[in-house]
Amino acid sequence: MPGLDRKVLLRDSTLREGLDTPGVAFTTEEKMKIAELLDKARVQEIEIVAPSSVIEDLAFAVMLREKRLKIRTSGLIYAYKTDCGKEIEKAGMSLDRFDLLMPVSERRTPKNRDEKVQLLLDALADAKGFQADVGVGFPHSTQTDVEFLLEISKEALRKGAQRVTVYDTNGSADPFEIYNLITRLRKGLGGSLCFHGHNDLGLAVANSLAAAYAGADVLDVTINGLGDRAGNASLEQVVLALYLKRIDTGVILQDVKLLSRAVEAASGVIVPKLAPVVGEYSFCHKSPSHLEIPGLFEAFDPALVGAGRSSTRL
Repeated sequence: MPGLDRKVLLRDSTLREGLDTPGVAFTTEEKMKIAELLDKARVQEIEIVAPSSVIEDLAFAVMLREKRLKIRTSGLIYAYKTDCGKEIEKAGMSLDRFDLLMPVSERRTPKNRDEKVQLLLDALADAKGFQADVGVGFPHSTQTDVEFLLEISKEALRKGAQRVTVYDTNGSADPFEIYNLITRLRKGLGGSLCFHGHNDLGLAVANSLAAAYAGADVLDVTINGLGDRAGNASLEQVVLALYLKRIDTGVILQDVKLLSRAVEAASGVIVPKLAPVVGEYSFCHKSPSHLEIPGLFEAFDPALVGAGRSSTRL
């Protein structure tokens, strides 16, 4: 589909958020293979540093940099930690970019809004002078009022943040809420805007699409939708859904099934047979008559992802 209408960057978080999946622990070799496959598939950014283990995770970032892949490395740092300055310094020398996180819910420390803003601005000041791009991220963005989210975002952008990431941390939002939220932020903010969705209600992909339609230019995804609790937005589903709506992610469609299978093997989390795009039954028709006009029964041609269709009477 040449001449797609606009572009959206995908940040794959399989090697960060995906490791919050119960029972999942990748070896260094598995991490490297996944990173190389993502690079081959032309995913542009990979999140590999968790805010709870910054120094430890940066060791892999250094190893990945030595591979000289095209994919950009990214990580997260809590802006309210007393030792975040040390983490910022090391991340600034090891990553292509990182985000400073500040939970915007008043139920999480620091609970005072003015203190949240000040600590974030202090961390941004510490981040100046490094080659890495710096953004900000706001966990619980859908659990606070939009005026405060706008206020803290504007202050961060004014102090040099290059990207704002909003998190539907508990996965409670629906696509209409996300569309309205991103529309409001897009009108009120400059800079790059990213959405991070959780799948607690099965809406992470739909919410991510709503964010893209409303103007978000970056989406967080994971391969096979791995992640905390019910997981995150599935890379393979988001890529295909955006492609069909003429939004280009740059990802090679033929590679999504390979990515899915590699992460399935490394994680031990089995891809359901009914999984969209990469599931065994995705293009399996019980009624042979469907094959006479398959375009009426399939969202897209399976050849786009290197698959074929079949008829079965299981």
